[in-house]
Amino acid sequence: MNELLELFQFNFFLNAVMAALLSGISCGIIGTYIVARRKVFITGGITHASFGGIGLAYFLGMHPLLGAAIFAVFSAFGIQFFSQKAEVREDSSIAIWWSLGMALGIIFIYLTPGYVPNLMSYLFGSILTVTSSEIWLMVALNVLLAGFFIFFFRPVLYISFDEDFARTSGIPVNLLNYLMMALVALTIVLNIRVVGIILILSLLTIPQATANLFTKSFKSLIFFSTIIAFLGAFSGLMVSYFADIPSGASIIFTLVLIFGLAKLVKVIRK
Repeated sequence: MNELLELFQFNFFLNAVMAALLSGISCGIIGTYIVARRKVFITGGITHASFGGIGLAYFLGMHPLLGAAIFAVFSAFGIQFFSQKAEVREDSSIAIWWSLGMALGIIFIYLTPGYVPNLMSYLFGSILTVTSSEIWLMVALNVLLAGFFIFFFRPVLYISFDEDFARTSGIPVNLLNYLMMALVALTIVLNIRVVGIILILSLLTIPQATANLFTKSFKSLIFFSTIIAFLGAFSGLMVSYFADIPSGASIIFTLVLIFGLAKLVKVIRK
């Protein structure tokens, strides 16, 4: 217990705890929209496409998250445009952007002169190395998400469950779809350091799957998903630190355990 309390004296650990809390909030909000709209695999495409931005950023000497954000938003818009306007099947559009981003990332990293960067923290996450500047970016993202969902909750709710009804109600569906895709992309990028490109999809879906066992309300899903995501991230952080194992994998494994326990409780209650 004393060792745990001593950890809170270190900035790196406080940053990690803050990252766990902020990722829980952002992934709880956006993940609920993703699951409700059944856009899980689109999110996977955006996630892996962002790797191209990381490679480009290293090649140009930029911050990797800036490059990832640009690529992720561009890919999100590309998937949306290809699916709606260019008459390309959605799964094909996702595959195109997914593979393009990964290919470009590998090419740019290979072309980067000098030392080849260690990409493990971006591929698999490293919550203990999250910086103060990244924490502030996550705070800004959470403020943006909270404000957007407060002001546009009803239109987002309509679009999530019945896009045709939303159109007949006069809601600017196309505009909101593009705005939501941009928010999805930014959420992905700013949480990459928590669990990594490979595992971020799980942080956006497992808490929602767990919460969905006990509630069907959109508001309740956001609330409980946020709590579950934070508990999973914080518990995974603790396990990672004391067991000396990768944090991203530990967080996702913890979330899966929480889901398993919740499912068991649901079965027993029946």
